Amino acid sequence: MTTATQLGIQVHLNTSYDNAIEQVTAALKTQGFGVLTSIDMQATLKNRLDVDFRKYTIMGACNPPLAHRALTNELAVGLLLPCNVVVYEDTEQGGAIVSLGDPIAMIGLIDDNPVLAEIAQDARNRLEKVAAALTA
Repeated sequence: MTTATQLGIQVHLNTSYDNAIEQVTAALKTQGFGVLTSIDMQATLKNRLDVDFRKYTIMGACNPPLAHRALTNELAVGLLLPCNVVVYEDTEQGGAIVSLGDPIAMIGLIDDNPVLAEIAQDARNRLEKVAAALTA
């Protein structure tokens, strides 16, 4: 099931957390995104605060042509890159939750810039296709 949130698109997958990570990575690749960073929040919180937390990964996804167009237009847009994708285990229903950040919401933080708005729309369209592929 796909749900729109204020920050992005959320998908519930009836699969294991580890399989969800693999599926998300593959679906992103089909839309021209690579995963540049992967932050294991469960391990980070355990190491830094000695607290237990569910399996939770923040992935930094980048589509190089879109990033290049955005950076060429506005260097400060790098503060909003890469696109964040979150995968975490659903401890209530089972399976995993995937949240894809909405580039349009992020670009909304910058003054009205039609070129960046167009790039953000392109990125959002691609991320919507990722969400659709995950639920297919």
